[in-house]
Amino acid sequence: MEKTGNIKISSENMMPIIKKWLYSEKDIFLREIVANAADAITKFRKLVDLGEAENGEPYKITVTTDSKADTLTVEDNGIGMTAEEVETYITQIAFSGAADFVAKYEKAGGEGIIGHFGLGFYSAYMVSENIEIYTKSYRKDAAAVRWESDGNSTYTLGECDKTTRGTKIVMHIAKEEKEILQENEIRKLLKKYCSFMPYEIFLNPKDGEENKPQNMTVPLYAKQPKECTEEEYKNFYRDTFSDFHEPLFWIHLNMEYPFRLKGILYFPKIKKQVELERGQVKLYCNQVYIADNIKEVIPEFLMLLNGVIDCPDIPLNVSRSFLQNDSQVQKIAKHITKKVADKLTELSRNDKEKYESCWNDISTFVKFGCIKNDDFYEKVKDVIVYKNLAGEYTKLSSLFGEEVSEADAKEGKEPQAVYYASDLNKQAQYVKMFRDAGLDAIVCDAYIDPHFISYIEYKNPTRVRFLRIDADVDGALKDGAGEDKEIEEIFTECLKDKGVKVKTEKLKNASVSAVVNVSEFMRRMSEMHSFYQMGESPADVTLIVNTANSAVLALKGAEEGRRRLAAEQIFLLALMNYKQLSPEESETFAANNAALLSEYLKN
Repeated sequence: MEKTGNIKISSENMMPIIKKWLYSEKDIFLREIVANAADAITKFRKLVDLGEAENGEPYKITVTTDSKADTLTVEDNGIGMTAEEVETYITQIAFSGAADFVAKYEKAGGEGIIGHFGLGFYSAYMVSENIEIYTKSYRKDAAAVRWESDGNSTYTLGECDKTTRGTKIVMHIAKEEKEILQENEIRKLLKKYCSFMPYEIFLNPKDGEENKPQNMTVPLYAKQPKECTEEEYKNFYRDTFSDFHEPLFWIHLNMEYPFRLKGILYFPKIKKQVELERGQVKLYCNQVYIADNIKEVIPEFLMLLNGVIDCPDIPLNVSRSFLQNDSQVQKIAKHITKKVADKLTELSRNDKEKYESCWNDISTFVKFGCIKNDDFYEKVKDVIVYKNLAGEYTKLSSLFGEEVSEADAKEGKEPQAVYYASDLNKQAQYVKMFRDAGLDAIVCDAYIDPHFISYIEYKNPTRVRFLRIDADVDGALKDGAGEDKEIEEIFTECLKDKGVKVKTEKLKNASVSAVVNVSEFMRRMSEMHSFYQMGESPADVTLIVNTANSAVLALKGAEEGRRRLAAEQIFLLALMNYKQLSPEESETFAANNAALLSEYLKN
């Protein structure tokens, strides 16, 4: 005898909110239905463990597509339901069958129960025009039950001829959603949402054939680190992220107290130096996929990595505002940050060679992490390294000077200057001058370095200041007093229409006639204006003329026309070593060069 009734909604009348959530990601329905099947098995297994039920077959979930009947079926051999339970847990939307079960068996332990059966079940109506449920409870003498509804306000409920324990859900797929019935599409969704479900999932199994499960019931991250081999870590990475580049190294997270957390974070080989590449950190709850890159749980800078994090203490469906304000979630984020910092510190201390070989790939991540997270910076600040001009790594913190007191600062003492090159090719002349003078600098050529060195100065205002090697030439490379008023006047007069300041110094390298000097502050301001498209800002260019250079000194007795030509050419040559010449400057340089060669060959 069949019964007809109305689907009930909880007193909170949450249907409008539920529908809005459900329709945000349509393909998530398969996760919900399969997760419900896994829950049903977990409930039954718990009863078996307690001696309240018996089982003699492997636990499994079967997913079947039928393109002729336009149906998608998910079947489990779990706890099953009686007619009363179907009415309670299916017809009352948003009522939690899991909550009831856990409450009853909480003393025995309710771990592993995933979530709200009613809410998850109704997600299937996003792709279905009608759904049938065939279920048989584990209880002896319980009749098998069939439930059917087209998702409106009515349903039918009656007995059926199902003989095996468990639940079978038959979804009659809507016409506009039939693409989902393709086996490859279902396989893709099972990989995305159900890769690590705790029970084997079979897709369209065939009798008499060896059918392989679509999932890994014991994912690598669920094992103890000492049980995992290097090859297993690499295979898990390749299979999970479809990346055939081997990861640089990884961190295996495994803790039970004060919260439960398991996972593996991989440091991938960087593919582009010029920008931050977003990785993929998959968040799971009891081996059920929740989402990628949830910044409330996983600190933003860690999303440059690839990884899997499983947090059973975080519910499957929860608001972002809840996660932001939940103290347990904040502790999880801090713990993950600490473990990453510990791994970097350990690698730096115990395997310096490997650490330095990986640094080029991980440096952007580390620097970005420092800028975004002060706690992370405090933990890794002593393992940040840079190459010097000889290509050798040096710890950044070792270049810091003693703290400048407030009294010393008032007397004009400045923090330790750390010189750096941002482009070894463009700044080749300055690099050579530094090397010839026995001076050193670090190479800051990463996209993030301008922001990072500003951050380091902000964190250490009395111990360090960064100067590009073309920003303090007269300070770092001068060789005693070199002021020459006559030379200064010659260049000032010859270059009066160039908008450039002239200063004379005796430099250590006599072969260099002049160099362009732009203050660090003004150059950074100019770069910031350019970066934010705020227009040009004054460059504050100073031409440092080298009074130790013979060509410069020869200008004193030269004829006015030749002197003007040579002075301009010396300026353009210095400018060429500082930046790319404009078309007009290049044209002038070529004309001057031809004129000077002509004069030289005449003599």
